[in-house]
Amino acid sequence: MKKDLGKVRNIGISAHIDSGKTTLTERILFYTQRIHAIHEVRGKDGVGATMDSMELEKERGITIQSAATYCDWKDYAINIIDTPGHVDFTIEVERALRVLDGAVLILCSVGGVQSQSITVNRQMTRYKVPRIAFINKCDRTGANPYRVTQQLRDKLDLNAVMLQLPIGLESDLEGMVDLVTMKAIYFDGEQGDSIRIEEIPDNLRDEAEEKREELLDAVSMFSDELMEAMLEEEEIDEALIHEAVRKGTLSLELTPVFIGSAYKNKGVQPLLDAVTSYLPCPTDVENTALDLDKGEEEIVVTNDPADNLVALAFKLEDGRYGQLTYIRTYQGTLSKGDTIINTRTGKKVKVGRLVRMHANEMEEIETAGSGDIVALFGVDCASGDTFCNDKINWSMSSMHVPAPVISLAVTPVDNKAQINMSKALNRFTKEDPTFKTFVDHETGETIISGMGELHLEVYIERMKREYKAEVEIGAPQVAYRETILQRADFDYTHKKQTGGSGQFGRVAGYIEPLEEGEYEFVDQIVGGAIPREFISSCDKGFQKALAKGILTGSPITGIRAVINDGSFHAVDSSDVAFQLAAIGAFKAGYPKASPVIMEPIMKVAVEGPSEFQGAVMGSLNQRRGVIIGTFEEGNYTVVESEVPLSEMFGYSTTLRSLTQGKAEFTMEFSTYKQVPKSVADELIKEFEAQKKDA
Repeated sequence: MKKDLGKVRNIGISAHIDSGKTTLTERILFYTQRIHAIHEVRGKDGVGATMDSMELEKERGITIQSAATYCDWKDYAINIIDTPGHVDFTIEVERALRVLDGAVLILCSVGGVQSQSITVNRQMTRYKVPRIAFINKCDRTGANPYRVTQQLRDKLDLNAVMLQLPIGLESDLEGMVDLVTMKAIYFDGEQGDSIRIEEIPDNLRDEAEEKREELLDAVSMFSDELMEAMLEEEEIDEALIHEAVRKGTLSLELTPVFIGSAYKNKGVQPLLDAVTSYLPCPTDVENTALDLDKGEEEIVVTNDPADNLVALAFKLEDGRYGQLTYIRTYQGTLSKGDTIINTRTGKKVKVGRLVRMHANEMEEIETAGSGDIVALFGVDCASGDTFCNDKINWSMSSMHVPAPVISLAVTPVDNKAQINMSKALNRFTKEDPTFKTFVDHETGETIISGMGELHLEVYIERMKREYKAEVEIGAPQVAYRETILQRADFDYTHKKQTGGSGQFGRVAGYIEPLEEGEYEFVDQIVGGAIPREFISSCDKGFQKALAKGILTGSPITGIRAVINDGSFHAVDSSDVAFQLAAIGAFKAGYPKASPVIMEPIMKVAVEGPSEFQGAVMGSLNQRRGVIIGTFEEGNYTVVESEVPLSEMFGYSTTLRSLTQGKAEFTMEFSTYKQVPKSVADELIKEFEAQKKDA
């Protein structure tokens, strides 16, 4: 049976931490009959939400890994990815958005647009993902969906338009008014599964008329027919409004806003209708790939199931049965038993098992067509690899992977823990591109790096639980960088004579600061002063020299290395000789280029009762923080600031005692900035002392 791609929706559910993403997903699965009982995130029944399958997720009541599932609503097939809200797991959101066609942005009706909502919205914009907004928790004290809609406009710069009005708010929330059909919707029964549609209550009639006018004004920009009908004051056909809202949403110029309370089972079914009505199907989204056989020429993917296969591996998981690879098929059809090619490695892979995932359960399937999100077993690949059949050699553009900003040393307590730890680290680095691990050659310690304290904490906890690897942890280390402030010339000759053929290479040129990017190599050699085959050797040498700076031993970044002269020896010049010449040249030029230390600066948002505002601002200033702004929302104040990561360790304890446990904070990486001289002197002293000890 040929699948109708117009009836497929690939959506993500994203939001700030604690906005109710997992609770909403649980209700969606219940109403679409994928599950037959509702479990809460912090379930008294000890079960935990369906999508939080990891023990740690159930305990902490947070989502750590994005989970995939699918369901059917009316005659639509919906693939859903529930993503984490915590900024430390930002890669999970990145990779989900990379393969999704549309998204639901959830906001808390009390908290409104919070720091992570801004991050998630920025990620959606990066991947051009159309979104609809759902203002959740309208049953909570202080709920104000009108204020949150205004924040969507002010803080996220979205053209947010309400398609519903609440009937009652806080504990009086009964249902909502649909501004398209101009009817009231109520949700009866213990689980809100019996929908009752009635006339709009008299006390809301005027407000509904006014808000409908606002809705029509906003969406008529996307439909000439609708504009005409309004000008001629004709009866407006509902289908015209739906069409205009869909067009505005797909063009990213409109964000429809829905309201409800997932926990109280109100508003979920209309949201599902909105997903099928307004979010794109696979054919509405233009995806491109690079043709590797034609010099990376950009090609539009067709979405045709009869075409050559193009599929992207966007997430890996090491499960009970070996590596599980989540893939999204963009065109063509994938069947059990097919041989596919990983275009990055050129390796052929036979598809053994093909499954559809439902959180941590799976269903065996025979084929997957374009637009499907499925999983393969036992396929060796990396996150971001593209699979094709043998007719084409294409590569989908991969996702943005932020660099880790924090490191810890982990030491296994005994030999058994050592073996288990290396198994765990091997798995985690494969699954999570933002989690890195390496051995420090000077100290022999194993170092793990990630996006934040919670990120590393979760992996250490998983090492202990899932791999029984008992480890001791060192103090957190910040990922400093070094860079230069001015240009410096170099002219270096590497000469070594050891019985037989020697080594010779001369490299001249300069290094200078690079405004954007980490490293750039420029070849200005003319007249064959350095033979062509040794130019890449110079590049390799410079890259090796960037691994360790002279001030703190941190990686060097933001450098342009230019070579414009040199000389060679017919016998003694070699690849190694020119690599060593470039390393020597860099080491000669670097101290003259005003090297400085750069530190990661975090964007920190502290949210708490207004009475503690002064204390919070004081605590951030003490940590070399720069206050960017404060926002009052009722009795709560949000203080936004930029603070060096090195000053943020242990801040949660300080904040708890300052605010009687009433404030919370989130932080995410913002940028690298130069370290003040007093701090730099301390860091250099520390580095010198470590060198002596070593």
